Amino acid sequence: MTDTGVAFSLWAPRANRVELALVSEDRTQVNHDMELDPETGIWSASIDGIGAGQMYGYRLHGPWDPDSGERFNPAKLHLDPYALAITKDVKYSGPIFDHPKGDNYTQDTTDDAFSVPLSVVVAPTEPATPLATPIKPAEMVVYETHLKGYTKLNGDIPRELRGTYAGFAHPANIAYLKDLGINTVEFLPVHHFISEPFLIGRGLVNYWGYNTMGFFAPHAEYSASGEMGQQVSEFKDMVSTLHANGIAVILDVVYNHTGEGSHQGPTLSFRGIDHLAYYRLTNSNRDDYDVTGTGNSVNTAHAQVLELVIDSLRYWATEMGADGFRFDLAPTLIRNENHEVDQGHMFKQLIAADPVLRHKVMIAEPWDIGPYGYQVGRWGVGWSEWNDVYRNFVRDFWRGDSRNVQELATRLSGSSDLFDHGGRSGTSSVNYIDCHDGFTLRDVVTYNLKHNDANGESNHDGANDNRSNNHGYEGETKDPEINLARVRTAKNMMATLLLSAGMPMMAAGDEMGRTQGGNNNAYCQDNEISWVDWTPDTEWLSLRKLTKDLLKLRRDYPILRPAQFRWAVEVRDRAGADLDRPGIAWLNEAGWELNDSQWHEGLRRTLGMYLSDTDSALLAIIHGGHSPINWKLPTDMFAESWQVILDTDDNGELPTGTLNPGDTFTVPAWTVVVLSGKVVNQVPTLAEPGLTD
Repeated sequence: MTDTGVAFSLWAPRANRVELALVSEDRTQVNHDMELDPETGIWSASIDGIGAGQMYGYRLHGPWDPDSGERFNPAKLHLDPYALAITKDVKYSGPIFDHPKGDNYTQDTTDDAFSVPLSVVVAPTEPATPLATPIKPAEMVVYETHLKGYTKLNGDIPRELRGTYAGFAHPANIAYLKDLGINTVEFLPVHHFISEPFLIGRGLVNYWGYNTMGFFAPHAEYSASGEMGQQVSEFKDMVSTLHANGIAVILDVVYNHTGEGSHQGPTLSFRGIDHLAYYRLTNSNRDDYDVTGTGNSVNTAHAQVLELVIDSLRYWATEMGADGFRFDLAPTLIRNENHEVDQGHMFKQLIAADPVLRHKVMIAEPWDIGPYGYQVGRWGVGWSEWNDVYRNFVRDFWRGDSRNVQELATRLSGSSDLFDHGGRSGTSSVNYIDCHDGFTLRDVVTYNLKHNDANGESNHDGANDNRSNNHGYEGETKDPEINLARVRTAKNMMATLLLSAGMPMMAAGDEMGRTQGGNNNAYCQDNEISWVDWTPDTEWLSLRKLTKDLLKLRRDYPILRPAQFRWAVEVRDRAGADLDRPGIAWLNEAGWELNDSQWHEGLRRTLGMYLSDTDSALLAIIHGGHSPINWKLPTDMFAESWQVILDTDDNGELPTGTLNPGDTFTVPAWTVVVLSGKVVNQVPTLAEPGLTD
């Protein structure tokens, strides 16, 4: 904004003419020709007498030549790629395509002004208040949540605020997060997005939000205060409130594709501005080159498009308060001009060199569907990665399909086989059991098969390899033994997750037994299937208590959240003296470290993980056997005494008093047990300042 009005600019070097359309509430327009700077390809116009709340769009004139990747169509009103706010209305039955139905390469000249969303001028406001003390990656517990679905059914929040930015910032919601022990929320996409036309045709919507149309605009529907720029302030207020309560904010961002889909989809912005630049195209330039499975792929090999992405990241980090980003289908962003994955891509270089972004948490979803798109473990220093190897193994172990305690130890230690190279940190692995995509934790132990009929695709969508275990019955049941077994397994998986080194991520509502009824692809279900139910079944309440206890344990014991990979080194006191105990050891049920043959025992389902530092020691026993086992505590080198402080057993079978080295106790079948050890610190007594002998 200027002192007298608003200045507009648009990069469109291949256009012959660009019109700025100022749009009134009744959708009438006043158009202004913009001027081109031929050196930069940027068109500009400065209009006096207008201000915040002004709706606008762009009309671009140029050749219609799909064979050259040019699809200019002045009949179509386009969003500003840099718009800070976007209206939420899209008329899907209107002429939102640049071509007639059934012919993707012929121009449709029907005006779409009454059918498309509009950009909105936003007045500058103060940036979101940052965290008083930034949360280090090693201390983060990531809580992946859908902004709308998390509060939509929460009766402690006023109805008009549920499902909004203001609702998420409501004191009742903040109190729950803090009581549980969450210090980092990761929002599913909050960039302004639209639904795919095929979903609207089925009476469904894009609920998850992986269909971005504005890389700078917060999603308008999530605003309780309005869509004419108010969503910006409301989002900032939410982030400021979370920060004031010590909760970091990570945004799941979708820069790999846009909501326009392929050339067969609607044209609302990027395609009509410069199809050849913004999207990856096949060699013919007629069709989109798709490595995302959505119809298009954003072309970050183009310098101007890459600049847009970096500008967006900086805006969300500096103005909107984001503490980090999770990049959807991240390999798409590091493909070069030949569509090849390049881990040295300028995208990563710019982030590493940026004075703001290099200090933010960067998380890659390290795969896309293109050639060599699976890039787990390859992102290097400064990056964390979703670890599907961890997810698959832990699910397999607790459904009885894996007896490999070697891999169990590796996953508990931060997946060093994948990430411990090139100086990477111990938080490189984002450990998770489940996420928004797939079964919930409860459904992992309740269903063997997906149940996606509500999606309207005859149950053909969604993954078939769920690595789940219904415990002998498909779906919900009133059988108490089956339900107890399901809760027990869910507890074991939650315990494994929160005892593992790395950055843990849990899906919101898992701690209270949230279910999607077996739907493992609920991307289109903006209803009770996906929303968090705040009246959980009573048999799942013990999982919430265990989760809360585990999160406290993780806070209280730094040895559970190492910033670097764990090594089997001796522990030293603060003066550097050797304390004669290891920092990490892997124990068997006889109280000894596993020998080589035991590491390779095909039927072994039990492992003890011993951790210690100067002040404390823990012993976590992971017992995946179907029968109880007698466990002997190790010698006093490891600890002087022991106390059971946490377990997944529901029957009170574990000892409650002090245990000594060499004592034996019974670990029930299918149980995780954690003991705290009393250790000798041997810290020398220091003279008080100013005193002499």
